[in-house]
Amino acid sequence: MALMLAKLHDALLSGGTPPDKGQAASEEVAAYESRLASADTRLSVLTWMVGANLALTIGVVVKLFR
Repeated sequence: MALMLAKLHDALLSGGTPPDKGQAASEEVAAYESRLASADTRLSVLTWMVGANLALTIGVVVKLFR
């Protein structure tokens, strides 16, 4: 069985969803959440890289015109 969100699965079952469809839906949402977390991590690294590049570029320009 793949990663599944238990609370979502329980909510779907209590709402009358068939167990197999509830399980499939909760697994799909868990996979989507995992992809978003991965993208968030990559965006954080990219932000730090751009900041470091900007700081070094500003340092070079200041040194050049000083």
